[in-house]
Amino acid sequence: MRQAGIDIGSRSIEVVVLENGRVVTSRQAISGHNPVERVKELLTDITFDSMMATGYGRGIVEVAFDFPTITEIKAYGTGAAALYPGIRGVLDIGGQDTKVITLDGKGKVLKFEMNDKCAAGTGKFLEMMESTLGYEKNTMGAMAMSGKKGVEINSMCAVFAESEVTSLMAKGCDRADIALAIHQSICRRAIGMIRRQNIGFPLMFAGGVANNPCMVHLLREALGEEVIVPETPHFVGAYGAALLAE
Repeated sequence: MRQAGIDIGSRSIEVVVLENGRVVTSRQAISGHNPVERVKELLTDITFDSMMATGYGRGIVEVAFDFPTITEIKAYGTGAAALYPGIRGVLDIGGQDTKVITLDGKGKVLKFEMNDKCAAGTGKFLEMMESTLGYEKNTMGAMAMSGKKGVEINSMCAVFAESEVTSLMAKGCDRADIALAIHQSICRRAIGMIRRQNIGFPLMFAGGVANNPCMVHLLREALGEEVIVPETPHFVGAYGAALLAE
């Protein structure tokens, strides 16, 4: 039997296919302006017996393809627990939202907190700041690792934070120092959510932003606890959905 899971995010779409519990196919594409067409392209020549959809755009594919759906909270909790038995929490920073999920150590979701009201602290925010600072795509995290502490980004609003960055650049602040300050502001936001949850450890860091080395470093440094980053952190939701497709 082949079980498939698809995670339709605001920035990307991931598909995972399992056969007898083993991953046999995984694919990713940019969501773009027409996610339904992207899903059709991703599923070309993929065979499966059951499918479960999750993510920001799960309602769209439920209508277009009649796939059953599950919340991202359930999908990420299931995926995380299957990858790392005993995991107690998940931090997922995606394109447009941040989620913190508390688990009981056996995969059951106990509680969660979700920030989806503002782009600040998300992958979209990082993309905006990366462009403002003139970095090539997906390079700012590595560059920020060489930054020096001392610069502050105080605004929690993406629009105002961009103005702060522009002002700091005009004052002659080093670009890497500003990049580090941006990552520190996102880390503080995530840490606040984690501490409000009184989350247990180990904690999994998932979602696209978990590929950012500076964010991983700052989280581990601030928490002083075990933060696990899976090999493909952006596929955790699709993997959990595939497990639930049965």
